[in-house]
Amino acid sequence: MLPISEKTIRTSFVNASRKETSDITLPDGFETLDWDALDYLGWRDPKISRRAYAVVPTLDGELVGILFRQAEASPRNRAQCSWCQDVKLPNDVVFYSAKRSGGAGRKGNTVGTLVCQDFQCSRNVRKLPPPAYEGYDVEAARLQRIEDLQLRAASFAAEV
Repeated sequence: MLPISEKTIRTSFVNASRKETSDITLPDGFETLDWDALDYLGWRDPKISRRAYAVVPTLDGELVGILFRQAEASPRNRAQCSWCQDVKLPNDVVFYSAKRSGGAGRKGNTVGTLVCQDFQCSRNVRKLPPPAYEGYDVEAARLQRIEDLQLRAASFAAEV
């Protein structure tokens, strides 16, 4: 992901009001983020409980900012993240909902997804997978997982 400014982040949100975008608290260490290791920028709001944000590059290179609300209930069983689909998750997965943009969102329509609680997907897909068989190309598998994450995140952003 290419580095982005605070102003660009605030103007990218498609499902948030001006008040909500002005209330956004950027993630800790924003100035020192390793942008090369991110497929999207996602973080939880430290000031407002159960609120989270993600800025996702679309397939054509535009940025879509999404305001999420975390569900009050947690999944009963260990859930799999819909974005990174890591089967050996070192973190919790929660259900986030996002108001749709435009008129649909004003009517209360939402979309939801199961995502790593603190948006660790980029880190999860960069781990080398265990070799499935002799001669298995683990680096190619890792690159495929990165590409799949980018596609799934962009697809969700398009639904918002």
